[in-house]
Amino acid sequence: MCPLTQLEHMDAIEKRLWSAADTLRANSSYASNEYFLPVMGLIFLRHAFSRFLDVGKDIEASLPRRGGKARALTKADFSRKSAIFLKPKAQFDHLVALTDRDDRARAIIGAMESIESDYESLSGVLPKSEYQELDNQVLGQLLRTLNPDELKQVSGDVFGRIYEYFLTQFADQNAHDGGEFFTPVSLVSLIANVLEPVKGIVLDPANGSGGMFVQSARFVEGRHENPVEKLTFYGLEKNATTIRLAKMNLAVHGLEGDIRKAITYYEDPHELTGKADFVMANPPFNVDDIDAEKVKTDPRLPFGLPGVNKKGRVSNGNYIWISYFYSYLNGRGRAGFVMSSQASSAGRDEAILRRKLVETGDVDIMIAIRSNFFYTRTVPCELWFFNRRKPAALHDSVLMIDARNIFRKVTRKIYDFSPEQELNILAIVRLYYGQTDAYLDLVARYCRSCLEEAEACFTGHSENGGTVTPLPGFLTSLARLRQALAPFLETLSSDGPQAESFGELDRTVQALETDVHSFQKILSGQKAVWLQPPAGNGNLKKAVEQLTRLSDTGRSLVKQIDLVFKLACRLINICETDGNARESDAWSGRDITRARKDADIARQAAVQPLKQVRYFWKQALWLTRRFPRARFCDVPGLAKKVSRAEIAANDWSLTPGRYVGVAPEEPDENFDFEETLREIHVELEDLNGEAVKLAAAIKKNFAELGI
Repeated sequence: MCPLTQLEHMDAIEKRLWSAADTLRANSSYASNEYFLPVMGLIFLRHAFSRFLDVGKDIEASLPRRGGKARALTKADFSRKSAIFLKPKAQFDHLVALTDRDDRARAIIGAMESIESDYESLSGVLPKSEYQELDNQVLGQLLRTLNPDELKQVSGDVFGRIYEYFLTQFADQNAHDGGEFFTPVSLVSLIANVLEPVKGIVLDPANGSGGMFVQSARFVEGRHENPVEKLTFYGLEKNATTIRLAKMNLAVHGLEGDIRKAITYYEDPHELTGKADFVMANPPFNVDDIDAEKVKTDPRLPFGLPGVNKKGRVSNGNYIWISYFYSYLNGRGRAGFVMSSQASSAGRDEAILRRKLVETGDVDIMIAIRSNFFYTRTVPCELWFFNRRKPAALHDSVLMIDARNIFRKVTRKIYDFSPEQELNILAIVRLYYGQTDAYLDLVARYCRSCLEEAEACFTGHSENGGTVTPLPGFLTSLARLRQALAPFLETLSSDGPQAESFGELDRTVQALETDVHSFQKILSGQKAVWLQPPAGNGNLKKAVEQLTRLSDTGRSLVKQIDLVFKLACRLINICETDGNARESDAWSGRDITRARKDADIARQAAVQPLKQVRYFWKQALWLTRRFPRARFCDVPGLAKKVSRAEIAANDWSLTPGRYVGVAPEEPDENFDFEETLREIHVELEDLNGEAVKLAAAIKKNFAELGI
């Protein structure tokens, strides 16, 4: 499976695995919190085995041979590749092969103990006794669920992704620690990519499941470097079970970290004050039970204590965390963390601390995030960034970004950023720092993706590596459907009940074929433009505008394809209901049903790349219309460079919405008046037909009752 296809299908695979695993739990007597750790442990084992096989092949290929034989693989071989060496009894295929006569719990515990005995960092971390509480058959089903054939040949960090996905789902169920152990991946990724942790000490004083470390490592891997060689991870976490999760999470990704059990308010076992290169965290918000007496002399409070109540407790712990994060940084360190939106404008003692913080010149960026990004918190939040090596020209400025209108709806109650939305926010940051090339590269990348998706409408690759032709394929499937209908239609008179629908379908298909040809012609012209990619902002902006016609035509094709399929289905319905098709020998119901299903599958395959054409064009347009000169500028409702004087004039508030203003309202381009009227017309015709049949049935029933 090619990497692109693999990535496209991972979402579906993750959901299917979770659904199967959760169904097993639902059909058992176990609560989410009882099922949680054993499942994560098995995913850990499955990933370790996948990586063991993958790395093992590379190691074997590089070993010297004598007499055609290579020496046996060793633990050291795998350690050099950031992989876990697995003895036969710890290998996942051995566990899957066990029968109901075998004691699966004992075998899994043996596998875990085998790994712990070889790796000191995992000693006492992996779940073991928890498996004794699970039914033997449930364990067998769970092992098989996590070992589907489609995942046996994939490459890359697939099970690392699955581990994160399961963490997400368990967080949504509050399966452990109220779900607070998990920070949404899109927020962690944004923090890591703003900070750019290329080398040094990374500290998370509110460690959770270790997501900050994983995303930092991914940033380094994106530079084609080894994170194990570049980064050193330190974490603090109060919950022992969460520490186990974090260590497994790191191991799943081939990483290690020094994560210690501690209550960060009162303890600092790593003694990293003034030593960290990067601090990343998602601490608990608005804690009001911190003992002021215990922390008042803590060296991690360079700006002093926030307000203390009559009970001797810190009124709100937000600024304890903020002060700690700042104090951990070395002279060139950078910090990024999630914080309650209340903190950026809190008054009284907290405002005094905030003023001192702003006066250091190290507050770098503030990003407002809308509500519902968290699984356990519906409130909005903000991302804070400190930078102790800011350029002199930006020393007295703070970049304010209001990203509350940037989101993707995942479920009815959960939002996140799409990869492109994250890249667009990062583009604003890059422009703020004067990194014009990064911005231009992103716009060009969107344009190329737009053209690639347009090409994929005519020729692409299937899951098994074959060739697919989505748009021509849909037209072919439509022709087959019409061919299956033809014998019956030929038995009807030209003015029969099908006449109007057939005529409209025929005209719409002809228009679709013409527009598909036009789309392909526009694509050819644009590909010629990009044989030599446009250089410079002016040419690139012009290229984005030139792609408008391709995007608009693609959008029109989506509507036409959907309409053609609806009209075809409507024609079938009219034939069956008004033309008594099922009573005719010329009606091949089985062939027509199969042809309609094939046409629907082809419709979906054709529409997907067409939608992507417009999606990527819109990303490029979003950037070029807001930053037309490829330089940072204030954008109402989105971003503003704010001076220290302006912050002082606004009560030292760091709330982005207070400065950026309101964005002009944009029309909803997804609303098409003409198309909506056409759909209403089609639906009304169907409803009218049903109403006539219903009235006839009622009349017949009344007649039979003698009424």
